[in-house]
Amino acid sequence: MRHDTLIERFHEIEQLAEKFHLLETRILGVLNFREFFQVLQEQIGDIFTVPHVWFSLINDEEAAAPILRAALSTKMREHLNLIDGKRFSKLFGSGNKPLLENENLGPYLALLPEREKFHFKSLAMVPVSLGGKLVGSLNLADSSARRFHPGYNPIHLERLAVKVSLFLSNVTAHENLQYLAFRDPLTELHNRRAMEQTLEREFARARRYCSQLSLAYVDLDLFKEVNDTYGHDCGDALLKYLAEGMVEMSRKSDMVTRLAGDEFVLLLPETVASQAELLLERMADRFANEPMVWQEDAIGIRISFGISSVLEDNVDSSEALMKLADERLYVKKRARKQHG
Repeated sequence: MRHDTLIERFHEIEQLAEKFHLLETRILGVLNFREFFQVLQEQIGDIFTVPHVWFSLINDEEAAAPILRAALSTKMREHLNLIDGKRFSKLFGSGNKPLLENENLGPYLALLPEREKFHFKSLAMVPVSLGGKLVGSLNLADSSARRFHPGYNPIHLERLAVKVSLFLSNVTAHENLQYLAFRDPLTELHNRRAMEQTLEREFARARRYCSQLSLAYVDLDLFKEVNDTYGHDCGDALLKYLAEGMVEMSRKSDMVTRLAGDEFVLLLPETVASQAELLLERMADRFANEPMVWQEDAIGIRISFGISSVLEDNVDSSEALMKLADERLYVKKRARKQHG
């Protein structure tokens, strides 16, 4: 090899090392998935000079659940492909090394995100792991068949696989902590902390623009009797059943919260009290008509609720909105007890 060729090759390696260092520097400060994937796309496209970079995620892999939660709620979804685990294994195989392909690319079209319909003639699939489990791949595609081929030296791709998996583990740990800070661990509903922050913001917005906002306080009747009769495992299952039903019947703009025990709050933006009343009546009817089955027993469900609206005369704060709904809930519960 000529001397000038060696020098040129040395400079290429040096530049690549600098780009990897820049990637590491930028990723180290990232603590959320949205920025993580954005930086990866920008930097990896530059490092490897490829036009197309995206992720494939095994959609039945429990370890990838935090990524999926983030992806479905952001523009990340545009650069993420969800794929069945068996189909992924059929494409990627059982190894843990990057896969390089420039022939018979048809089956790999299944890796493309829904909105991406570009054509490529060579592909590199870089394995991505979380906690030692393969959860998907980082995909690099090029219009040149010579870019990634079976004889391509994968050393830099292998290095990339290790770094991406390590960085992804860090981001996942942080995202999980953030998620748990605002979620109820049993039902995965928003917790009181998340609800109070959202309520404060929505209340201020409703008052400023004279828009509608209703709040429903919900309580599960006879919950103690269920725990005493069937045990706390059944009680927990009942709370999850109730939570899932309320979320299913609510809009995306609504917020369903578990405060504590068997107490829930529904925050309903752009909803007048009469509309909120109809929604809660429908929920009550559904739960009454669809008991939860527990070990062949049908567990009857009855809920009580109280509703307040931001435009009522005596509601001058978010705290007052909650207090009024709570008071109305217990008026109903007392009346129900008196009448059996």
